[in-house]
Amino acid sequence: MSYQPLIDDSASLIEFTRVYLALFYTFVAGFYTVRIIYKNRSTPSGVIFPGAKFCTSWWNHMAFKFFRAAIWFVCVLRVFVPATDNYLGMFYTLNGWPGVMFGNIMLTAGFVLSMVVHFHMASLWRSGIDPNGPQTLKTTGLYSFSRNPMYVGVATAQLGFFLALPSLFSLICLAVGLYALYKQIAVEEAHLVTRFNDDYLKYKQTVPRWL
Repeated sequence: MSYQPLIDDSASLIEFTRVYLALFYTFVAGFYTVRIIYKNRSTPSGVIFPGAKFCTSWWNHMAFKFFRAAIWFVCVLRVFVPATDNYLGMFYTLNGWPGVMFGNIMLTAGFVLSMVVHFHMASLWRSGIDPNGPQTLKTTGLYSFSRNPMYVGVATAQLGFFLALPSLFSLICLAVGLYALYKQIAVEEAHLVTRFNDDYLKYKQTVPRWL
């Protein structure tokens, strides 16, 4: 029998990824829940601003909430009911080495980048548009390379999820997620132009929206 490295063993990689995705999204859900509770306690005005009901920002917020919950549920269910894969519209030609491995790496790297930005922003971090903020325009650190480094991380993680679980389900999540990011960035940048005027317009001319 010829030797085949574990890293190139698609069956083992798929089973590892099945468990990894469940643990990953459970950790992400717990992390954000704890962080938001902490931030809300230390920020009297709160840190979650979905916007007026049915506005663009509100729809984006609802879409992310729904798909985060759906992704977590599906990933956990797959561990206990492997037959769930039969209902996800799996792209079996993509479900193996090296795509799934790259997906795991991109998913993790995207989350790590988002967390670095989250902590880098410190007290300035908000989810959505704070009508009374931000008080200062962030242009240093990662923001000197991209106007939306956190969204770069989120988009990277979304693409990583599709590669880690190549299916119609994850493709829909990717398409909706990227569209929601695009719309949310447009709304947030319009708010920043209103709030910082020429300072933000000059910043837009020197720093790209993504990379």
